[in-house]
Amino acid sequence: MSIDPTASEIERRAEELDALDAILPFDRRDQLAALLTDDDVATLKHLASEGMGDNTLRALASDLGYLEAWCQLATGSPLPWPAPESLLLKFVAHHLWDPVKRAEDPSHGMPFEVEAGLRSKRLLRADGPHAPETVRRRLTSWSILTRWRGLTGAFDGPSLKSALRLAVRTSARPRQRKSKKAVTGDILAKLLNACTDERLVDVRDRALILLAFASGGRRRSEVAALRVGDLIDEDPVQADPSIPDSPPLPCLAIRLGRTKTTTSDDDEHVLLIGRPVTALKRWLEVAGIKDGPVFRRIDQWGNIDRRPLTPQSVNLILKGRCRQAGLDATLFSAHGLRSGYLTESANRGIPLPEAMQQSLHKSVIQAASYYNNVERKNGRAARLIV
Repeated sequence: MSIDPTASEIERRAEELDALDAILPFDRRDQLAALLTDDDVATLKHLASEGMGDNTLRALASDLGYLEAWCQLATGSPLPWPAPESLLLKFVAHHLWDPVKRAEDPSHGMPFEVEAGLRSKRLLRADGPHAPETVRRRLTSWSILTRWRGLTGAFDGPSLKSALRLAVRTSARPRQRKSKKAVTGDILAKLLNACTDERLVDVRDRALILLAFASGGRRRSEVAALRVGDLIDEDPVQADPSIPDSPPLPCLAIRLGRTKTTTSDDDEHVLLIGRPVTALKRWLEVAGIKDGPVFRRIDQWGNIDRRPLTPQSVNLILKGRCRQAGLDATLFSAHGLRSGYLTESANRGIPLPEAMQQSLHKSVIQAASYYNNVERKNGRAARLIV
């Protein structure tokens, strides 16, 4: 029989989660406090003290909150540790199902009462089965948290692997890009025109968009995590290295530290040259920011918060500027800056290896996909009959 946490228990957990406010989104603190157990919070605090990457810990907390809510709704009990194989198989069956079969048999897939409960908690928004990548990620998070509790789960069992393989094949759907449209040079110009005023929020957003694009299409988590100490002034460089007398441009190195594809031991950095450097320094100057987070929240009265923007805030800023620019915001997300950087590099004839030095893509195949799309559109093969 499930027992909902009392208001005092939720408040106490929320206060404990304050210790992770640099990692967990503040606006989700109360929601996570209602979903997580005391043991869950203790585990997250332990992982943070062990040096778990911020992005990884944020994903683990989000997935753990979802799993706790799903298990309560699906079984009427809290998430057990370790989870029995039957519960893992139930999770797959509830999230990877056949839409055609569901139309014939309403009992197929996730029960409607479970789905309604998740939607009421704002944990489920999309229709249809989950993306296989999402299911695999949550199972991986589940497995990691099980191991950190010193327990052994059935995540490597043949039944689960077989069920995943069959379910993915049954619920197969085309992979959707994280941003339906890329923020290429023409789109970038429209976004910048939407924030040309000198209000603090305009100065910040202009610097944010320019930095995120010009630094290789940085991920929203990397932009949100950027701190003043990560910015290193470099000697000015020439606008055109092939012309000795070309004007000098300001240059800045951005130290990224631990990212999605690196570790804290990697000394990855990218360069920022010209207008993005000027916009960034302008923001730091007018905001009076000398240390701590680079990009921060600004309230409706123009007060600058000490806390950094969350990755979701970066996404919302981009969508908001899309709307102001007269664009369909549903077609764009922050990842469009990353895909747009590579697409624009291809449009301008920049060699793929050179673009990858700035974007820090580890996979040539993934980065090349943007170049291939440009080459196909510019090539003759699709123009045999026009």
